[in-house]
Parts: sequence; structure tokens; C-alpha cells
Amino acid sequence: MLRGLKNKPLDITAIVTVGDDGGSSGILRAELGMLPPGDIRNVLTSMADVEPLLALMLQYRFPEGTGLAGHSLGNLILAAMKDITGDFVTGIREMSRVFAVRGNVLPVSSQLITLKAEMEDGSIVEGESKIPQSGRRIDRLFIEPANVKPLPEAIQAIREADAILCGPGSLYTSILPNLLVKGIAEELVKSNAVKMFICNVMTQPGETDDYSVSDHLEAIHKHVGHQLFDYVIVNDGEIPPQVQSKYAEKGSKAVHLDLEEVTRRGYQVIADTLVLFRTYLRHDAEKLSDHIYQIVDNWMSRKR
Repeated sequence: MLRGLKNKPLDITAIVTVGDDGGSSGILRAELGMLPPGDIRNVLTSMADVEPLLALMLQYRFPEGTGLAGHSLGNLILAAMKDITGDFVTGIREMSRVFAVRGNVLPVSSQLITLKAEMEDGSIVEGESKIPQSGRRIDRLFIEPANVKPLPEAIQAIREADAILCGPGSLYTSILPNLLVKGIAEELVKSNAVKMFICNVMTQPGETDDYSVSDHLEAIHKHVGHQLFDYVIVNDGEIPPQVQSKYAEKGSKAVHLDLEEVTRRGYQVIADTLVLFRTYLRHDAEKLSDHIYQIVDNWMSRKR
């Protein structure tokens, strides 16, 4: 989505979750006490105006080496920038300048966040990396500390926004954690911006097994207590059987668009063929960004 939007005449601010505790991010978080850089790195790479080889360099993961195996080069650069500038947010800003990022990238908070999920059987699973692996259905997500403060710049960006997008991404470990940071959902409710939910193409094993589009929306409503969105953008294009089979082996299937139920709840639905398949299924960045830009343009025209 960001790869497509950065080519539109828009001023983009991406607000990124900081609950990751696995892989390279988890190691840097534990050893350096820093915010996990992995999701930030992915967003910076998507929004950077650099040669493809440089983008590959940022995403490069060392396959071997004592203490180095598994680390992403981009994560290590972010860790270095934090130390050089003395502050993670400043480090992100300076790295954005070096890599010609088209827009702003902000962590949702400057505080470390731990994700916890209460499962339907009442058990508690702690840690972003462990929640999808529990083998149990999620009932409720919460964060610790519960009173974590949002980054002031993130709140300001929401207040100044003409459009707010949530998704695509892992519902319980990427999207909801941002909305559970105190003040974020409240600002979304107060905002007069047009608000869009970009639904995932496929269900995610361990998080959204058998979820329909309305199930995704209901989970958000349950956690924040409000119906946040004006529009829901969803893929309704056919996914080739061979691709479905590949994903079925991992327990994933296409998210069902229960159009009647979604519209009954008051959402405006934009449905189109929005997928591309190369190695993995991904949103078609150009088509998705075209739909988003059209909604924003129409909304702004009505406001004028």
C-alpha cells in the first residue's frame, strides 16, 4: 500500500506498532533496550525513493555469523542511528532523510510495549511472536503497560490528517496494538478525516482463522468500543486454485467478503481485484493506491 501511495501527491505519515519481540527485533529490543526496529524498517523501505539494490540491502538478513545470523542490516542501521543521534525517533528521522523517504515514519509510542492475548479458553499468552503460535483462538488482546503514552507527533499527525488508513496487516499483532495505545483510538473517533480499513486478502493462521471481513471489523469494534471507519476496501478478485492450495497447506484461506453484513453495519465497501501473486500474494499497490486516492480526493472536494 505504501509503495503505491508514495507515488501520489499525498503527504504520508505512517504510525508503526512497537510490540514486536521476535527475531532480530526481539534480540535488539532485549539486548539494547530499544524499540523493535523491524516494522519501522519495513515501512522505511516501502516509502524510500532508492534504487532496488539499496532496498534489498536494507532488507538483507545475515544467514550466518556468531551473534550476526538472523539480523537484518536495516535493523542494525536503525540501532546505530539511535546511538548516533541519541534518540530512536530522531534516528528514524535522520535515516528517512538519508534514504529519501517520501513522508514521515513514526513509532506509535516511545515506550516498549508487550502484547498479551486472552484466549477463548481463558489462558493468557504473552509476546507478539508467541500469540499466533498458541494454537488457541484469541478472545481479547491487551498491552502492558496499559497506560503507555502515545508519541505526541503521532497524535498531532492524526489530528491534522485528511484521511486515516488502518491495515493491511496482522489484525491482532500489528493493527490492534496501535489502537490500544491510550489516546490513539480516541483521536480517530474525534477526527473528521475520512477513515478507511484495508482488509487483508488472506486469513492469518493463529490470528484470524476463518475470519470474514465483518469478523475483522467486529474484532476492532470489540476492542475500541467504536465503529471507526467510513470505508472498507477489500479484494473480491478470484485467487487461482493453485495459489489457494499453497496457502491452504499453511492453514490460510481467502478472507470471505460477507458484503450484506458489512454494509448492514454502515460501512461503504470498495471491492475490486486487488491482488498480485509472485512468490506471495500481495495487494496490487497501484490499484489499491488509486482507490485510496480517489476516496481522499472525493472527500476533500466535498469539504471544499
